[in-house]
Amino acid sequence: MIKSSSRPDLVLLNGNVRTMDDDQPRAQAIAINDGRIMAVGYNDEIVAMGSAATRQIDLEGHLVLPGMIDAHFHYYEWAQMRKNLKLADIRTFSACMRSIQASAQQKSKGQWIIGQGFNESDWPENRIPTRSDLDQVAPEHPVIIWRCDLHLAVANSPALALAEVNKNTPDPPEGLIERDAGGEPTGVLRELAIDLVKQAIPPLTDDNIVDAMKDGIPELHSLGLTGLHDVRLMGGAEGATALRGWQRLNEAAALGLRAWVTIPGERIDEAIALGLRTGFGNDRLRLGHLKYFADGGMGARTAWMIDPYLDGGLGIPLTPIEELEPAVAKADDAGMAVMIHAIGDRTNRELARMFEKLAQHRKSPFGNGICWKTDLPHRIEHLQMSRRADLQKLARLNIAGCVQPHNMILDINMIDRCVGEKGRHAYAFRDMLDSGIQLMFSSDCPVADPSPLAGIHAAVTRRRRDGSPKTGWYSDQRVSVDEAVRAYTRTPAVASNAGHRLGSISPGQHADIVVLDEDIYLVEPDKIMDTRVVLTIFDGEIVFSTGR
Repeated sequence: MIKSSSRPDLVLLNGNVRTMDDDQPRAQAIAINDGRIMAVGYNDEIVAMGSAATRQIDLEGHLVLPGMIDAHFHYYEWAQMRKNLKLADIRTFSACMRSIQASAQQKSKGQWIIGQGFNESDWPENRIPTRSDLDQVAPEHPVIIWRCDLHLAVANSPALALAEVNKNTPDPPEGLIERDAGGEPTGVLRELAIDLVKQAIPPLTDDNIVDAMKDGIPELHSLGLTGLHDVRLMGGAEGATALRGWQRLNEAAALGLRAWVTIPGERIDEAIALGLRTGFGNDRLRLGHLKYFADGGMGARTAWMIDPYLDGGLGIPLTPIEELEPAVAKADDAGMAVMIHAIGDRTNRELARMFEKLAQHRKSPFGNGICWKTDLPHRIEHLQMSRRADLQKLARLNIAGCVQPHNMILDINMIDRCVGEKGRHAYAFRDMLDSGIQLMFSSDCPVADPSPLAGIHAAVTRRRRDGSPKTGWYSDQRVSVDEAVRAYTRTPAVASNAGHRLGSISPGQHADIVVLDEDIYLVEPDKIMDTRVVLTIFDGEIVFSTGR
């Protein structure tokens, strides 16, 4: 047993504890005092530490893990969208239209209808809606609906009119307005063209935003999440609003999460001028990475590829490498870490070359490898299409990777259709781990289900909930349950320079702990999806319990 001094105010007994601490991987009981883990060991040892005032909880043999950390979560958007139209479970084009029509019937004329999550690649019709489709079911309401990957949205005529998007509107930088043969917008908007309509939506008040952000926290606790990296979307227009919301929650002692909040990359000069550094903050709210976008998404055909899509085109580099390189160098010199959105294999190859070039001037004076000037690694977000040689190069350069297993499930049909057998290079988690990359898992929520158990199931089985494809999609890229759990706990903590306080069940760590009703290490892999959280502890306090 490893322990510290004082008496615990809470002990957890009879648990099947997987600590994620290599010095003591397994345990039975945990002692907690004042929000910190005091000791990890066996029942009799932990009980002996207590007093008459110590609360005891019998875990009845359930699996105990560190609190989960989602390393790429669009929390601000998710919190707002929880009250909007949910399209993720819609299975056909016609059902999507019926859902929008039903919403229109419930709203007053002129009220916005906002939806998110449709995935046309899983519909039998396999077609993206257009403005005319939306006009037919909601002619008197402005409508905008986002594709599941958030790289494409569709707006109807009233929405386009309010945004003043018409035949004469030029494509914005890093955005595309799809047009018909006559040059009229079809309603399909890609990348930053979406913001043209998004900016026409009436803004929420700060109080509305804070309330929505606060209301979402209990739902995440019920999923076993105690931390997240809140990542800015392209354009970053909501960056200041989101950070202000987090600060207000923190000041009101209402922030029940460890929030690592990123900054839009275009704000680099302001951040440096203020003397900000990555990691600034306290134990609940810290300033995270600078976020950049190197390309778009495969669903929108805007991810930059080595070989053309089967239906044409190579995608687009949204921010040219010659612009990213000086920005990353400037950030690193100022002690700020960067994360770069990169989907296509061409993008990931170019980024590997870019980091290799930058590293030539950042060799350790002790001859022991790369010496980035930040206290933590730079990151690539998604690494969705990547070749093994490029992954190996990134690992040598100490570049961490953040990937989304459950997004893979959403993308199977789309990837098969747009790149065919080259899909073997997509979501290559096994290659990433074997290359030595620090690998973090996440949901990219609201793109996919925020449940870490959904992500673990996807990474371990590479199958949908219904068991398809039977042998797993490129099953050689599966990972083990333990590797998946580490990617949701220990690795994101270490990669954000918080390994001394988060990510494992160890003495001195914050008491962020989750208990499951099944042992996901032992159940049939397909049953992982059915496993439920029965207890979540954050900072030593019970924040979710099923009452078992």
